[in-house]
Amino acid sequence: MKPIEFELVADGLAFPEGPVAMADGSVIVVEVAGGRITRCWGDGRKEILAEPGGGPNGAAVGPDGALYVCNNGGMDMTSGRSNTGPGSEGRIERIDIASGRIERIYEAWEGAPLGAPNDIVFGSDGSLWFTDYGKTGDGLKHFGGLYQGHADGRSLRRLYHGVESLNGVGLSPDEHIVYAASTFSARLLAFDAREAGAPVAPRLVATVPGLVALDSLAVAASGTVCVAQLLEGGIACVAPDGTVDVLPCPDPITTNIAFGGSDMMTAWITQSAQGRLIRCRWFEPGLRLAFNA
Repeated sequence: MKPIEFELVADGLAFPEGPVAMADGSVIVVEVAGGRITRCWGDGRKEILAEPGGGPNGAAVGPDGALYVCNNGGMDMTSGRSNTGPGSEGRIERIDIASGRIERIYEAWEGAPLGAPNDIVFGSDGSLWFTDYGKTGDGLKHFGGLYQGHADGRSLRRLYHGVESLNGVGLSPDEHIVYAASTFSARLLAFDAREAGAPVAPRLVATVPGLVALDSLAVAASGTVCVAQLLEGGIACVAPDGTVDVLPCPDPITTNIAFGGSDMMTAWITQSAQGRLIRCRWFEPGLRLAFNA
């Protein structure tokens, strides 16, 4: 893939993730290691919107204009071990962007606590989809999965529960497919979003080659899934037919990508080892999300 020139938008961020491109040109990111939500304006200004604590991870604007955040409950960023004890509950939070008010939407499924919610996307009908990465600690492993719910917190449905550490999530342009990235197997999985029953069996779209792990993702208007990759930092671009092409990025912990701009060809990328948000001119338009405008 042809090299792309990157521009620094913000630095000094505490493990940034979950970029959300806003209509006013700003970009909201979570700071996983800082337990806060920050708005970056591109001229060096940064504004703290909320401090929910724990480990805010993926984020998306919902149908009511609020920001919905996957909170993994916090983790030791050096060892990667999950925090345990009071305040470390995994949850989905609703954050009022104007006031910073925080409320919890989901904390459990059928009485079982969520592990470490990781990434989130909204469908055009207002339904939300999120991945649970799972949790490790005290010699135990809590397996995560893929969930479908609603902005008002009603009836959460678990579509998949298994050994895969699911990370990034996104919808195909026709919203018939839910894509999820499996971190350590470096696999991109696809689920049928139209199936009413649970669980839903995944199919393999592609395995990204190399000594890499997969993080969060965004979908292009063409249906190509752009997945941030760790260890060998970059964005793996997976076409619907499973073809993989990789854009190298200047950080071994490249964690996320989001599209925006009037023509949807601006890409914002989080570089978490260096604590930076960068942007570039992408080579094709990204898929416009349901509610960010």
